[in-house]
Parts: sequence; structure tokens; C-alpha cells
Amino acid sequence: MKPREEISPMKTTASTKPLFLVLSGLLAALPAPAFAADELSAGDTAWMLTSTLLVLMMTLPGLSLFYAGIVRAKNALSVMMQCFAIASLVTVLWVLYLYSLAFSDGGAMNQWIGGLSKAFMSGVGVDTVSGTIPETVFSMFQLTFAIITPALIVGAFAERMKFSAMLWFMGLWVTLVYAPVAHWVWGGGWLGDLGALDFAGGTEVHIIAGVAALVAGLVLGKRKGYPGTPMPPHNLMFTMVGAGMLWVGWFGFNAGSELAADGVAASAFLVTNTSAAMGALAWMFTEWLVNKKPTVLGIASGVVAGLVAITPAAGFVGMSASLVIGLVAGVLGFYSVAVLKQKLGYDDSLDAFGVHGMCGVWGALATGVFANPAITEGAKGLIFGNPKQLWTQAISIAGTAVYSAIATFIVIHITKLI
Repeated sequence: MKPREEISPMKTTASTKPLFLVLSGLLAALPAPAFAADELSAGDTAWMLTSTLLVLMMTLPGLSLFYAGIVRAKNALSVMMQCFAIASLVTVLWVLYLYSLAFSDGGAMNQWIGGLSKAFMSGVGVDTVSGTIPETVFSMFQLTFAIITPALIVGAFAERMKFSAMLWFMGLWVTLVYAPVAHWVWGGGWLGDLGALDFAGGTEVHIIAGVAALVAGLVLGKRKGYPGTPMPPHNLMFTMVGAGMLWVGWFGFNAGSELAADGVAASAFLVTNTSAAMGALAWMFTEWLVNKKPTVLGIASGVVAGLVAITPAAGFVGMSASLVIGLVAGVLGFYSVAVLKQKLGYDDSLDAFGVHGMCGVWGALATGVFANPAITEGAKGLIFGNPKQLWTQAISIAGTAVYSAIATFIVIHITKLI
């Protein structure tokens, strides 16, 4: 056999050199490949695919188990069914028109709502890029947020809404509330232009869902026998497993919202875990001090409270700020559930408003206080010399909360008519 180098296809001789030059010229004349190799990042895409799976796990099965364990045994399967049905319904509506309303150009109405140019996922193909990831991945990641947000509201009216009415309510709510607010915050709407900071959905997910939960609970009224009849959780094992899945899935929720595998995503990962841990301890010790003993439901709720509060701030704050955010969230969450709800007398079955609404408000305000320009350029909060940011955050909280309250009230009454 001839030596390897003598039969190499890269070796040219005097007889083959003219042919080699001709082929090289033809190849050079060909157009560049059609893919966006200089924009698409395989690493970012892989991370976003992973984050999408993590966020979807938060609803299925995380939130399903978390809620199913807290309700009475006779309603456990009903709550899980509602979470699965919401995931299915919102997925179909998302690809039909919700993605377009949230993330396309609305023309003259762009400050308030997107258009229908991306309805039926028009123009979203295998070669379409959003930043450094395929737009299909971006759309799917955002879909997981649209799924979990209305599912959170189930916690307020659990055990007292017909399944058919729930489907009508959720379909109308994601259309009239979620899609417009998503456009305001992330799609080029007025809150984004105002400079409001919401890294992963403090206003867009937790505040609008928490406020909607409160309105739904007030309009529907109390469960039969509440508060005189004891209604303890039927299976706290389910709740703890669900809380663990929420904790793990939240890394995709927060760190994934950077839409890239970079240092900011890594920082968001760290502060998310820190705030969750601090929220759990703060709720547990507060409950221990007030009621003389800690509870399983308390520490699970504290984890969620810490996660909710860090959500809008995750990509803007450092570890020391996350400790403060988680600490306040744990204490605030406990008092919202144990004291505020009792004083106001409303029946929020699974404390959606106390945990998501109140801690979401705190997290959005804390972002205006602790946002650190060393982590994300241009994000500067009160303690770094920009008091205006706190005011901007307050406007974003008020705007989204008021809109969610009014629109939810209307949607409930439309559902009643249907």
C-alpha cells in the first residue's frame, strides 16, 4: 500500500492543478449558505430547550401536585385535570393567535397590543432566528409562561368553579389579560418603553395572576362551610413533591429568561436558589415564632414565596440582594396568608394572592431598589443612585394590577353569561 500522504485528496500534482483551480473558482462563486451561522448559537439553543422543559415541568406536574395536595381529597383530581386542560387549551390558542398578539408588531396600537402577522405561526420556520436561538424555541419558551400564569389562578377558586366555566374563563383571560400585558412588558409595549424592569415575569406572571385570583375569589364567594368547617390539605406529600419540582423548574423560568447561556443567566441561577432557600427559612421561622411550631405547608409555601419575589429581579441583582428579597418574601407571604386574608375575610383557597400577588409586588419593587448595573448594563436601582427606577416599577405594578383586576372582573361576568 502506498504511504498515506501520497494518496491524500489534498495532494495536488502538475496534472491535477488546473482542474483544482477551476473547482476552487466555482466553489468561491457559489452563494453563501442560507443559514445564519453568525447569529444562531448552538449553546444558547441547547440551554433554551432545557429551560423550556423545566418551565413546562413547573405546571405539569409541579403545580398540579402542589395544588392537588392542598385541596380536599374529593377535589384533588379535579385540580390536576384543570392544570392539564389549561396547558392544552393555551397551547392551541398560543399557536393560533396569542403568540402573535404578544410578540408581533401591532402598528398604530403597538403600545398596547401586537398584531396578527404571526397568527398560525406565520413566518416562524426552521430557519427563523430570534436573537441567537430559533424563533420556534423562543415561542415555545414563552408559551410555557402563558401556560403557568392562568394555572396559578386555579388556586384561588379551587373547589368552587364548574370545569366548563373554568375553560371559558381561562380562554378569555389569556386573550384579554395575559397577551396584552406580555406585549406591554416584553413585546415592545408601553411598559418596556417606560423602562420597567421585569426579568422573568414579576408583573407579567405573578402580579396579574395574583390580582386575578383575588378578584375571582371575591366575585365567586366563599366555599360552603368556609371558614367554620376545617378544610386541611389532604396529602402534603403531593405538595412537597410539587414544591420541589417548582423549585427545580424555576431555574429555567428565571435563568432561561436571559435567552442565552451566559454570565447573566448563571447569576440569575444563583440568586434564584438563594432567594428560594431564604424564603423557606424566613416563612418557617416566622411561623415557628408566631404559632410555636413550623409546618410542612409553611416551608413549601416559603420556597414559592422566595421564588416569586426574585423572579422580576433575577437578572438584575446580586446574591446579597437576593438574601434580602427572599427574607422579606418569606415574612410577607406568611402574614399575607395568616393575617391579611383572615382580616379581609376573602376565601383564596390555595393562597394564590397572598403568595403570588403580594410577593410579586414586593419583588417588582425590590428590583427598583437593588438593580445593579454591574450585572446588567443599564439596570440601575435606588441604592445605585437611580430613584426614578423605583417610581417606574411602582407604575408598572399599578398599571398591570388595575388592568388585571378590571379585565378579570369583566371576564368572570362574561363567563357567567355564557
